[in-house]
Amino acid sequence: MKTILAAYSGVLKGTGSSILSALQDLSVAFWPCRSKMEKHLQVISVLQWVLSFLALGAACTVLLIYMFCTDCWLIAAIYTAWLIVDWNTPKQGGRRSSWVRNWTVWTYFRDYFPVRLIKTHNLLPSRNYIFGYHPHGIFCFGAFCNFGTEATGFSKKFPGIQPSLATLAGNFRMPVLRDYLMSGGICPVNKNSIDYLLSRNGTGNAVVIVVGGAAESLQCAPGKNSVTLKNRKGFVRLALQKGSDLVPVYSFGENDVYKQVIFEEGTYWRYLQRKLQKILGFAPCLFHGCGLFFGDSWGIVPYGKPITTIVGEPITVPKIEDPTDEMVELYHAMYIKSLQGLFDKYKTRFGLKESDILYIQ
Repeated sequence: MKTILAAYSGVLKGTGSSILSALQDLSVAFWPCRSKMEKHLQVISVLQWVLSFLALGAACTVLLIYMFCTDCWLIAAIYTAWLIVDWNTPKQGGRRSSWVRNWTVWTYFRDYFPVRLIKTHNLLPSRNYIFGYHPHGIFCFGAFCNFGTEATGFSKKFPGIQPSLATLAGNFRMPVLRDYLMSGGICPVNKNSIDYLLSRNGTGNAVVIVVGGAAESLQCAPGKNSVTLKNRKGFVRLALQKGSDLVPVYSFGENDVYKQVIFEEGTYWRYLQRKLQKILGFAPCLFHGCGLFFGDSWGIVPYGKPITTIVGEPITVPKIEDPTDEMVELYHAMYIKSLQGLFDKYKTRFGLKESDILYIQ
């Protein structure tokens, strides 16, 4: 009100204040500043992804069943029939959408943390690749933003390379969620899907596997630099069978966006987590971030901590249809050495000390 009166008085007295400037001042008084508006949009963009991952599949499944009990049963029947026909699409390269991967919402998602992608070496479009992503964190925000969207410019940094982020196959049994995931180029982490991408889809394909999986998510905590890799050799054997180069990828800050209650081995709660992990395919974690409206409160919104993803140097892998255990061990050791070298080279640039080491479990 003071702004309106001052502007009106200025116009009457001929002080040079214009009606236009008065309206501009008025808009500033009534609307939040641009930076606050962008921050709100960033929070919303991250929250929609978290809620989609946690509840979209289950909610759409319940809705589909409910629709069969209403006058909309025909719509539910048509969708179910199409779902049956389309069931194997996720295993056959999926159905990625450049339009979805370039949504503006992913730019806000990127800027919330922010997420950065750093290229260290060129990748040849004439080869196929298996990216080993570390660490898992709680929701793999870095993996999704860098390889499931174009927010960090993957296609511009690696021209001719098409990334496919592999995730739990169970997600692709959920209506609507499966289509949402496929639109980003996300595929099931199973043999059929990866075999199709690396053997029957030409070259220039990069399958991104979060090697540590659910077991690693149970160990993640702010400031903890450890990966579950010592006994994870299946991806190395697969790389040898397909002749696909191995590329170590490490995301600094992935473990910092949530705080987790870590139960000690041998306790009842850790036993329950392990049991549910075997049944569900993922490990239920007890974690929290910040609240939606107050930064110092608890909630499911992740903390805005920087996530920097480093794509390392590819390890050239020969094609061997039936690799021996010794050959797998050799390339697995080469991969571990390359990952540790990548961590050591960049750790001091992203807030870690020279004395910090990467623990391989």
